[in-house]
Amino acid sequence: MTATPRTAESLPGPKGLPILGNLLQVVPARLHLQMEAWAREFGSPFHLDMMGRPIIVSDDVAAFQHIMRQRPHDWQRSTPVRLAAQEMGFDGLFTAEGDEWLPQRKLIMQALNHTNLPAFFPLLQQVTERLYRRFERAAAANEIFDMTDELMRYTVDVTSALAFGEDPNTIEQSGDRIQQHMALIFPALLRRIMAPIHWWRWLPSPSERRLKSALAAVHAHVDALIARGREQLRQRQPGKPRHLLEAMLMQAQSGESALDDQRIRANVLTLLLAGEDTTANSLSWCMPFLAEHPEVQDALAAEARSALGEASVCPGIDQLDQLELCEAAVHESMRLRPTIGIFMMMPTSDQVVGDVLVRKGERICLIHRPALQSAKNFDQPMQFKPQRWLRDSREGVHDKRAFLQFGTGPRICPGRHLAMVEVRMVLSMLLAHFRVELTIPSTELEEVLAFTVTPRRMTVRLHRRMH
Repeated sequence: MTATPRTAESLPGPKGLPILGNLLQVVPARLHLQMEAWAREFGSPFHLDMMGRPIIVSDDVAAFQHIMRQRPHDWQRSTPVRLAAQEMGFDGLFTAEGDEWLPQRKLIMQALNHTNLPAFFPLLQQVTERLYRRFERAAAANEIFDMTDELMRYTVDVTSALAFGEDPNTIEQSGDRIQQHMALIFPALLRRIMAPIHWWRWLPSPSERRLKSALAAVHAHVDALIARGREQLRQRQPGKPRHLLEAMLMQAQSGESALDDQRIRANVLTLLLAGEDTTANSLSWCMPFLAEHPEVQDALAAEARSALGEASVCPGIDQLDQLELCEAAVHESMRLRPTIGIFMMMPTSDQVVGDVLVRKGERICLIHRPALQSAKNFDQPMQFKPQRWLRDSREGVHDKRAFLQFGTGPRICPGRHLAMVEVRMVLSMLLAHFRVELTIPSTELEEVLAFTVTPRRMTVRLHRRMH
């Protein structure tokens, strides 16, 4: 006899207040840490009450795999996510569902496909060389600087150049940088997702006024990109699109696509935000592990020096394949410090996940780190062991399927290949020439959930390696 599935209300969870439920207990910037702590206290799954609206929270990998593989038809991003993204202007591929999703997905996948690497590799070299010069100046001056900030500039330059045909050179340009405005968007998105009422529409706080100004600046930047892209298309001979923006503009002009100006704008903004945030944070969270494990730094430096030779950055595509340990180190840091802390989903009809009924309109939140640090999935789970990710290595690995930082199923991250190329380029350049010293105790590093998990401060000092 089949057991009756449990409902959200029957699950354990932190005690809340009448009417408000757990609303006042939730701190958006620490939400992933709170959910991990509640999972330890109440078990998984548990539930939160947000003014009568339940959120089911689970750390089960099988549930995660099931939900992700049933997207976008049986499961979608939650309604608060879609509404908040729409209100802020980046409801393109990020929130597209149903029939709208596939055409946009195909277009972006084609543009970011790994087969395009030979065409954009020289540009990656150019931007990485620029970052090398920045690090060289910092090492010479014995400067302490925030590594996350520098990596954000790098990823903005790469994304803008590859996807939109424009290189803003934020690494070397002083003044008002676009990423300073973008940095306000993801934290605000999370606040709005968790809010049971749209209070900011009637009572804008100082932070919301700053967000409004930042959104205006970012949208103006995006509109300028699109206008210049249209003008360049008008002036040049017809042919294949040279980058993603041209591909979107050409599809819109053909009349064969549902892409309109609003969707083009939304996808440009989505790529800017996603291309900047996740890759930069993944690289940044690797720094404390490298600083604490000088033997790993030395091993990565040896691998990088072998691949780079006398060059300052990776000299060719063939050499990228030699940088396996660099990528493995970032995978291992993402396992211990995941940049995607929570995934919020909603079923399009009543669904049973495990033994829990998730009703249409209810939210389920998947927390990732418990599975990544479980002995069920990884041997010596709290040890930093990059070698567990090397090809054909069986050391320290039980089940790599628990690693879902790029998602899985039909909506796996389309930029994952580019992200890992950037990882290999940056880490090989950095460790071939410099030794990384963390200038803040690793125990004082603070995780902030701003849709992705970012360090509040990641200050480092670089020391020149002597060859």
